[in-house]
Amino acid sequence: MLINHDTRCALDAVVDLVNTAPEGADQDDLADVAALRRFVERNDISDIGTLGERDLTAVRAVRDRFAEVFSAAGNEAATRRSAELLNAMIAAAGTTPRLTDHDGFDWHVHYFAPGASLADHLAADCGMALAFLVVAGERERLRRCEAPDCRHAFVDLSRNRSRRYCDSRTCGNRLHVAAYRARRREAAS
Repeated sequence: MLINHDTRCALDAVVDLVNTAPEGADQDDLADVAALRRFVERNDISDIGTLGERDLTAVRAVRDRFAEVFSAAGNEAATRRSAELLNAMIAAAGTTPRLTDHDGFDWHVHYFAPGASLADHLAADCGMALAFLVVAGERERLRRCEAPDCRHAFVDLSRNRSRRYCDSRTCGNRLHVAAYRARRREAAS
């Protein structure tokens, strides 16, 4: 699957956004406007002005809708529900595709209107990136980590769609080590 730089950045941003409140966790890493600013900086989101409490509330609502897209099971009904959510978010954001070149990047498309709020920016750009996956028949690439204590979202961009963990060096390795130790205990008894 060919994914351009801009779409990849949007997919990374939506994963980071969804993971600020992992499924089944009580934590919220977007606790305040300062955390929202760090999210913006971490994801190099451009064209964002001053952020306030209203932005924080709106971005949390967008995050909840994206989390629904990631949590939907991989069947036709789930794909249809994902499409409905994405269509509603993209439409509400007032999507305005335009060509731009900035910050040393070649020409690419932004889907948000100039001066859009952060929530509309994310809904438009990240919504379109997810929509491209749905259109390409790649909805199943939107996954949750299989580590029982994790449940972070990720986009499986592996060639054979076999990725199971949000990070193989942490979650995957931890589970493999636990399984190895369990086998050793079993063999010793």
